[in-house]
Amino acid sequence: MQTLISRSLRAAGLLLTVASLALASVPAGAARVAVLSNKYFAETAADFNAKIPGHTFVPFNVASGPPPLAALTSQFDALLLFEDTTFDQSPAVGAAVAAFARSGRPVVLGTFYDQDRSDGPAEFNPHGWGDLENLDPNTTDGVGTSYEARSLGSTVPHPLTVGVSALTANKLAGGNQAKPSSIVVATWAQKNAKGNPDPAVAYRITGTACVIHIAIAPDYPAVGVLNTDFGGDYYRLWRNAFDFAGNHCITGTTNVPANDAFAIPAASAPALAVAALLLAAFGALRLRRRTLRR
Repeated sequence: MQTLISRSLRAAGLLLTVASLALASVPAGAARVAVLSNKYFAETAADFNAKIPGHTFVPFNVASGPPPLAALTSQFDALLLFEDTTFDQSPAVGAAVAAFARSGRPVVLGTFYDQDRSDGPAEFNPHGWGDLENLDPNTTDGVGTSYEARSLGSTVPHPLTVGVSALTANKLAGGNQAKPSSIVVATWAQKNAKGNPDPAVAYRITGTACVIHIAIAPDYPAVGVLNTDFGGDYYRLWRNAFDFAGNHCITGTTNVPANDAFAIPAASAPALAVAALLLAAFGALRLRRRTLRR
């Protein structure tokens, strides 16, 4: 009997080891990403398709309004939203993007999202982003994109910061203030206009919605020169953002804010498979023990 129990324990231990290795080797989910902007949407999608492996980027011109929500949710796993100059359709676009996020599909924001936010600088005539402003991780610092040089300051270990040790921008970055319920994993070395840490990478989970803000222009390659106007681990950072989105913003509990705004979304398919394997291992062990007692 002891031999049978020992064999069962060894079998369960083997399953646990296999499960642990499987979880550790889970690759980032390949995401189909809709690129929404009023300018440089095609250039940004083409650049990311060429420079960021594992994901597919499809451009959409939202200057006249958003695509139908049903088309977005049926064809894409994540969205990238940014703008270049403010535009009057931003409230409608923001409402559609918020609905997409609330459906459990991650959203990534980039510069100059801040300029059309309702608290953005008056000189840019901001129109607001509608319901999306209830989900985004940052407000502006009252000035928005500073048009001054930015360099990476502090980071914390996180899937969004893996391999990111340097990041620079000569002007198209920064100008944000993190909300209390947001998780900031990287800041710029320079303070924002309020004298507070300026989040370079932040995200916020509200119910089923995960919204990530990368505070540098995703269309920088269309308007600037790599290693002159911007540089460092620029593409690795964006890749991390879409890897994280592709895995449904799943991570550990480090830096989880203690408030009602945060809820861990459903686990990814690989994680659920590993969990099922673990349950099967424990179930088999309990069944064997019951059999031996009879």
